[in-house]
Amino acid sequence: MIGIRTAGLRKVYGQTVALAGVGLEIPGRGVYGLVGPNGSGKTTAMELLVGLRRPTSGTIETGVPRDRIAYCPDIPEFEPWLTAAEVLEATLGLLGRPVAPGRIDEVLATLELRHAARRRVGGFSRGMRSRLGLAVGLIGEPRILIADEPAAALDPAGRWEIIDLLAELGRTAAVVVSSHDLADVQRICDRIGILAEGDVVYQGSLDELLAQAPGVWRVAVRPPGDALLAALRDSAWVRSAQALGRGEISIDIAEPDRAELELPRLLVETGSRLVALSREDSLQDAFFRLTRTGPWHRTDGTTS
Repeated sequence: MIGIRTAGLRKVYGQTVALAGVGLEIPGRGVYGLVGPNGSGKTTAMELLVGLRRPTSGTIETGVPRDRIAYCPDIPEFEPWLTAAEVLEATLGLLGRPVAPGRIDEVLATLELRHAARRRVGGFSRGMRSRLGLAVGLIGEPRILIADEPAAALDPAGRWEIIDLLAELGRTAAVVVSSHDLADVQRICDRIGILAEGDVVYQGSLDELLAQAPGVWRVAVRPPGDALLAALRDSAWVRSAQALGRGEISIDIAEPDRAELELPRLLVETGSRLVALSREDSLQDAFFRLTRTGPWHRTDGTTS
């Protein structure tokens, strides 16, 4: 079931190309992560999807009525004299929906704002405004929720709660999340789209992306492990290898396909007795590789 599909989506501001013919495939259920470096076009794409901007060219197809799509911007703004409950009541009025008994209190309670239902929004902290922004998105029971940096202003505990809430919503609706915190994205997203310079550089299953990506492996052998460590440091498919103690080695993998073939050979050649092997798949590694950013890329685009 389709949630949103775009084809050739292009947005130009003067001489600046914000999006250069983007094609997105967002299912009608699950959590889709839309990520990219600053200036890659994420916010522009989201605003186009919800109709806040018009594309220069291209098409946007939605599988649900427009009034069942909700957008939560990264910095929501509200009339300061309204209370939290009045904000939600006004939202339902704009959607042409009746105010069901208890619905406003229910949504505020879900976002940990029930205690502030009668407080004026002008006195809210940024974190409380972020929670209220999500409450506004949820009050209309959307079938697609698009959230830009939904947990950016929250403390660690609040961030965890909101990310879990979005994951739960993804069981029955489509949730599109943009965040600079790639750990949050990796934790809850089923699919991911990575933007760079206004174009899609990857779109698909998060699991498939991580399986292809360079990452960090941890191998434990019977101590001391010195021979294996030396052999790893001499291997072209290893970016770096570091002894962690007691025969445990952390390996930063540059070429995962070669690593799968070569590591068993090195274990045999060095006479190492394997105790444990684990892989720490990282969306951050894949992100840096695909967007050509991160600590091992120079500003001229060459790799270090």
